[in-house]
Amino acid sequence: MMVITLVVVALLTATLFALLRLPVFGTDPTGARLERIQKSAHYRDNSFQNREETSVEGKESTALKLLSGYWNRSAENEPKQPLPSVRTDLNTLPDAQPTLVWFGHSSYLLRHNGFTLLMDPVFGGNAAPVSFFGKSFAGSDAYSPADMPDIDVLVLSHDHYDHFDYTTIKALIPKVKQFVVALGVGAHLEHWGVPANRITELDWFETTTVQDGIRLTATPARHFSGRALARGRTLWASYVLQLPGYRLFLGGDSGYDKTFAQLGAQYGPFDLAILECGQYNELWPDIHMFPEEVVQAGQDLNAKAIVPVHWGKFALAYHAWTEPVERFTKRAQAAGMPFATPQIGQPIVLGQPLPQSAWWRTVGTGPAQ
Repeated sequence: MMVITLVVVALLTATLFALLRLPVFGTDPTGARLERIQKSAHYRDNSFQNREETSVEGKESTALKLLSGYWNRSAENEPKQPLPSVRTDLNTLPDAQPTLVWFGHSSYLLRHNGFTLLMDPVFGGNAAPVSFFGKSFAGSDAYSPADMPDIDVLVLSHDHYDHFDYTTIKALIPKVKQFVVALGVGAHLEHWGVPANRITELDWFETTTVQDGIRLTATPARHFSGRALARGRTLWASYVLQLPGYRLFLGGDSGYDKTFAQLGAQYGPFDLAILECGQYNELWPDIHMFPEEVVQAGQDLNAKAIVPVHWGKFALAYHAWTEPVERFTKRAQAAGMPFATPQIGQPIVLGQPLPQSAWWRTVGTGPAQ
């Protein structure tokens, strides 16, 4: 029996080792990249750290509660009908003013005066290393890498699968001039074939000039990272994007903390803040914002308007798929905070009326599949 047990354990270990060597998992930073990470003020005990005490699971979280939450998730966790979308030619977007196109969850494209930025693109159909988990909603994959124009800079907030997709990145490499990523994330990109000279890694509060008059500054977020078994080996970030005459906040994944007010004082006001709103739960309250906190974060940032993202494509939490946007719009309206709720593919043009139709209410809902 002992021999059989040892053989089974050895086989399972070998299988896990083989799986973790698949390209989708990326690779850990090494060499000069790791040396730079180890010098970061935000890296301690072999892991990047948040600015405030942060628990990934939450102090009240247990395996039993997580399982209970999954089995008792909302009956409207996923839409029953395909999501509607707007078909936009991304090669001919108006760009006299900054124009934003959202692709569901946290993926969006920004165009201004001939400059094109793509944020956290995930077009591979799921938010996991395996195809049978984290599937995208029907209708939410209206756009693919083939629809993307040439990209001046592709920005990545962190290395979680719902923000950083292997198949999408591989398909986009020929279209992207430069990748700007959080510290350490470049290891994955190089492993997947991106030349090192096309990768710029930023620690919090570091700035890079991507074109004349266009700058990106990596700023803190309250979250975590990890694609395989270990967490915190690469950094997670939000970004301040400075365009000629405009300033935008690209939020990435983040729980709420006092950092938003600090960034508002240091870099604001912002013409637009694109903030994570969705996939929250009381069992992990530190790492994702509740919808009401999204409005507060926008106010802290001195934002003139908010686009709520991180919803409308994947069911990664237990709430109804429309709950984030319903709660957000209710609080934003009460607070007098301007906002945009576009359909997938519908352009938002700064300086023009913000799209605010409650399009999600026309979509049927039903049990998660």
